Amino acid sequence: MLVLNIRAIRLTVTDVNRSQNFYTQVLGFETVSDFTVDEQNYSDRETIRITTLQLGTEVIELIQYLDVEGKPIPKDSQSNDLWFQHLAIVVSDMDSAYAHLQSFKIEHISTEPQTIPLSNAASAGVRAFKFKDPDGHNLELIWFPADKGENKWHNKLQTNRLFLGIDHSAITVADTKQSLKFYRNYLGMHVKEGSLNSGETQAYLDGLPEAKVKVTPLRPDKGMGIEMLDYIVPANGRPIPSDWTSFDIATVQIELVANDIEKIVERLRQHSVECLSTQIFLPDSASSYYEGFLVKDPNGHSILLIAE
Repeated sequence: MLVLNIRAIRLTVTDVNRSQNFYTQVLGFETVSDFTVDEQNYSDRETIRITTLQLGTEVIELIQYLDVEGKPIPKDSQSNDLWFQHLAIVVSDMDSAYAHLQSFKIEHISTEPQTIPLSNAASAGVRAFKFKDPDGHNLELIWFPADKGENKWHNKLQTNRLFLGIDHSAITVADTKQSLKFYRNYLGMHVKEGSLNSGETQAYLDGLPEAKVKVTPLRPDKGMGIEMLDYIVPANGRPIPSDWTSFDIATVQIELVANDIEKIVERLRQHSVECLSTQIFLPDSASSYYEGFLVKDPNGHSILLIAE
């Protein structure tokens, strides 16, 4: 095992205050830190504000570039577009969580919460609902029956809250086999039992007619995982544009902690994956940072590799 855990998911946002209010008021996150980094410490171009939020034991970082306006997420984005990526937020009661969301102004992806049918053995009984945050980042509420999901989601000390934590970040991929080489062979992540999701339930969940998607879960040593979504129908989702940058709003970065980062970087470079050295700031400090490597997976999703 090379990848130990996902330390955080980083979302580029247009307005940290607005996003912070959304995640804390609508979804129960708590603010851990909030600071601004000037360009001489972080970048030769921009000043950024980094706000860290926590739900359960999982962390997201809201990144706002203060001196530049990034391109928005395309309004016509769909789940089969290769830039699609969502956070799956676990709830203890789907009906109560959905009712809570309905008291706020949110943009639906799903028509309403959907229950995976018994014919899908790997996910039978799981309930899910997809929607968007104020910038258009994709989110999912997910509820696991007793025989599904990680053990932590059934811990009685956990389930006294409505919003429990983040189970995974789902990414749309063009080719499961190609992506498995990157995440399993190069990074050392574990592959879990997958499923083929289709039919009316999946169509209503994704907001796509006749949706058919191959789902492949990946897990590091502990904590949240990555879920690959390979759409068979509708096929030919749009690729991530080559001119998208870190300050464009569609940018989502998965921060992976590894126990042998030099070995991973060497392996990636042997397979022609570009690894850019970068500075990553600690969640509570504008002056302390550690070295990492920014890489792109086969579909252009951003991965930040950092040492244990």
